[in-house]
Amino acid sequence: MVDVPVSEALHRLSEDPRFWSSLFVNDGAYIDPDPAEVRVSLPVTGGYGLVLDLDLVTGEQTLGLREPSSSEPVQLGWAAPGRPHPAALRWHELELCARVIALEDPTLPHPGLVVALLSPFAPATPDDDADAVAAVREAAYRSLRREVPPAASGGPEQAPLPLFAADDWWPRPPAPSPQVIDEAAIAAYTVPAPVRLEVRGGSRFPREGLAELVRQAAQRLSRLPEEHWYAQVRPLARQMADTGDLRPVKDLLGVLTEAGCDHPTVLDALSEPIVPVEACWMVETLAGAVPGSLLRRCADSGPGRPS
Repeated sequence: MVDVPVSEALHRLSEDPRFWSSLFVNDGAYIDPDPAEVRVSLPVTGGYGLVLDLDLVTGEQTLGLREPSSSEPVQLGWAAPGRPHPAALRWHELELCARVIALEDPTLPHPGLVVALLSPFAPATPDDDADAVAAVREAAYRSLRREVPPAASGGPEQAPLPLFAADDWWPRPPAPSPQVIDEAAIAAYTVPAPVRLEVRGGSRFPREGLAELVRQAAQRLSRLPEEHWYAQVRPLARQMADTGDLRPVKDLLGVLTEAGCDHPTVLDALSEPIVPVEACWMVETLAGAVPGSLLRRCADSGPGRPS
């Protein structure tokens, strides 16, 4: 089994549409994948982390909790094709961990990759805002981009005469989509799970370890607004979180840039092109607000999104 942290190797894997199809549909998209088994390590904080073991041949997935005192993860849940994913994580736990992972790993522009990987293990409950959960999941899948190479020239070295410039004469090769997962797949992947498999009540479920991971992750997130570059933007972020108005997001970015902030995760979430869900999670973080609170305000108010 290949052990893959949130690294270039995992990014390459995540940019392959066959990878996502094999995870969610198990349609045999991979033929003799190499490697056949992958372990994705997702360090969170304080020696705690989440580990996702993937069998790309059988479609089996195992989510585990890694604690500082042990080298091997303790199982949180197991899933296989034709079986429901276990409700191993609550949605707020997943979103919290994804935010901390993205902040600690500058190769991640936002929590999208972690949410996309692990959201099947965190189905929404009646206590969750189903619309907000769906919006975050959709944004996570849409965040999976890839570089689009320039189309290879298939025509003459010099520009053709207008009469011969139509696509019928010199058809251009199709350019790959900048989105790894198309809209039809996103719609299918974000359909709420019809069956919940509860596993948290079992005697072997590591409740105390998971609770400690969540506690430490919450502490890590709460400390961010107090750090050097972020303390001076907290009042503006707090105002945005309270009003649900994202229009000052450019001002927020300007203050951070002038202060010398160069954290790629922070800057990407606030930069053009603005994705409201991504801007919301960063404004919430900088404001010290409850995760998801600004997103709900924006969804309720409608206007106030950045142009």
